[in-house]
Amino acid sequence: MPENMLRYTPPPRLKLIGIIAAAVLAVIVVIGLITRVVASRSVSNWTDQNAVQNVSIIDLETSKDASNLALPGTIQAINAAPIYARVSGYLKKWYVDIGTPVKAGQLLAEIDVPDQDQQFAQAKADYNTALANQRLSAQTAKRYNMLGKAQAIAPQLVDEANGDLAAKTAAAASAKANMDRLSDLTNFKRIVAPFDGIVTSRGTDVGQLVTVATSTTTSPPLFTVADDSKVRIYVNVPQNYSAQIHPGMTATFTVPDYPGQTFKATLMANAQSVNMQSGTVLMQLQADNPDHKLKAGAYAQVSFDLPASANTVQIPASALIFNENGTSVATVGPNNRVVMKPISITRDMGTSVEIAAGLSHHDKVIDNPPDSLRPGDEVRVSKAAPATAS
Repeated sequence: MPENMLRYTPPPRLKLIGIIAAAVLAVIVVIGLITRVVASRSVSNWTDQNAVQNVSIIDLETSKDASNLALPGTIQAINAAPIYARVSGYLKKWYVDIGTPVKAGQLLAEIDVPDQDQQFAQAKADYNTALANQRLSAQTAKRYNMLGKAQAIAPQLVDEANGDLAAKTAAAASAKANMDRLSDLTNFKRIVAPFDGIVTSRGTDVGQLVTVATSTTTSPPLFTVADDSKVRIYVNVPQNYSAQIHPGMTATFTVPDYPGQTFKATLMANAQSVNMQSGTVLMQLQADNPDHKLKAGAYAQVSFDLPASANTVQIPASALIFNENGTSVATVGPNNRVVMKPISITRDMGTSVEIAAGLSHHDKVIDNPPDSLRPGDEVRVSKAAPATAS
């Protein structure tokens, strides 16, 4: 068999097909690599773009409108006095009950004090005895002085007579002082009103044992009389507002008894001291109450019209950031980077707050800053929001 018949020769077309297949495979690999590179760059660009947060800024405006500050208050009568006993005994009779109008000096009740009456009677008798002894001593001293001038008796007797007169005069004065003291105490068995007003409480009844009140007395007073022709309203004002509220300004208030009706009061006094527990300053207002509508001890809602403060701006409460460093806001600084600014709030109006310090009118304050926002972060600014929340 010839040798060339055993040798295999591939067809020319099969070699060409192999070359073409290898080329196609190389192209596919190149395209896959390019696609992955492009996709990787696209993901990186998308990530970088989404890392820059979109924020809206607030157009800051100066606070121009007066604001209303509403605070709870307590009404008290212009004068109110709890009346206790100054003598011990049993209540003989009472003449007025709660809600009764009384005049100054009007009899409210009587206390039966037989022991006190006997002591007064004894003191009166002692005074009369001392007075009689003083008169007799005076006559004796007068005679002795006349005899002494005539040198009819020894000077020693004259001196003794004058000394006895001085002692008897002092004894009479002491007896009179004791009688007057008991007389004054006896007068306290008549309980009278200290001023014009209304009886707001009665804490005793006929036959009840009445004892002298002391600094440690815990029993209720016999009566309480209140003059409510005028009333005082006490309000605790937060320290932030205390500088804007001053004596002489007018406020309005309402009470639950008369819904829809408004009363006027004038600020009379400022405690000029901040309560360390509440951080408030006590204010005292006064209002006329000729028709006695306002009741002592009642709750009132007091409203102050505060003038707009200069150099202050208002921002929505949604722009505030509270953290361990206090209260601050996020602003957009140079190169669209976040700058945190601590602020001082002077008024809280609920949906908005008034800033006294920490911001200028040129600051770009971010509204609703996300929790993830940090100082130095790059942001993208969108349309500005209004300065005050509706």
